[in-house]
Amino acid sequence: MEAKKTDRRVKYTRMVIKNSLIKFLKQKPITKISVKEICENADVNRATFYAHYLDQYDLLRKIEEEVIDNINQFLSGCNFKEDTLVTVETTEKILDYVKENAELFDLLLNSNGDIRFQQEFINIIGKQHFIPMIGNESIDREDAEYIFHFLACGAIGIIQMWLKEGMKKSSREIADLILNTAINGKASYT
Repeated sequence: MEAKKTDRRVKYTRMVIKNSLIKFLKQKPITKISVKEICENADVNRATFYAHYLDQYDLLRKIEEEVIDNINQFLSGCNFKEDTLVTVETTEKILDYVKENAELFDLLLNSNGDIRFQQEFINIIGKQHFIPMIGNESIDREDAEYIFHFLACGAIGIIQMWLKEGMKKSSREIADLILNTAINGKASYT
């Protein structure tokens, strides 16, 4: 019984610290955010902060790792080896996750976020799932990686714009836009 209370308190403490960092990331880059201001905003002392994180950069890395783990967990349920193309449904589900966590993704993918997160986002989806799928006899693996990075950077640009504009289009519309552009070289509207 006591362990559940402790777990709940720990979860709450981590949540308020995370929310405090997110609040500051809306205003300025991580390099301009101090542990002191995170703690003051979260109403926790520095010892509590340091019991969970090394510094503000470690906190940001932990947030990014959580997001990446969630995406990896979702993608592990998809059967990419049997599919010949990434489906609209798979892409839509990833975009639904982005939409559910829009504030966080907007921060992680914008100029105050960490470029490593974008690179990791590209790598987990591409190298683990999509590049093996497109690397066939007609295109070698190295070329497939170049093509994938080109398409992935474009997809991230579309997601950034979608978030910036308040996600007016549905996840399905954005998934269609990304995949039609990637597959056909242009958007096709149905």
